[in-house]
Amino acid sequence: MKLVKWEYLTLVLRTGGWMGGKVDGQELTDALNEKGADGWELVSIFDTNMYRGETRDVVAILKRPMAP
Repeated sequence: MKLVKWEYLTLVLRTGGWMGGKVDGQELTDALNEKGADGWELVSIFDTNMYRGETRDVVAILKRPMAP
């Protein structure tokens, strides 16, 4: 059985707006499609909070098999 080794990428997308919290859906889609074309697969995505629960950043964790 061959063991698959993975490499990981952390993608951080900043939110907009005066107090943060506005996620540009098209920017997120474009970034994920660009990475997907390079062989990256989304593993997890989450937001980071600031005061009163507004979203500061969206953090996406991606993986792909390492080249042999």
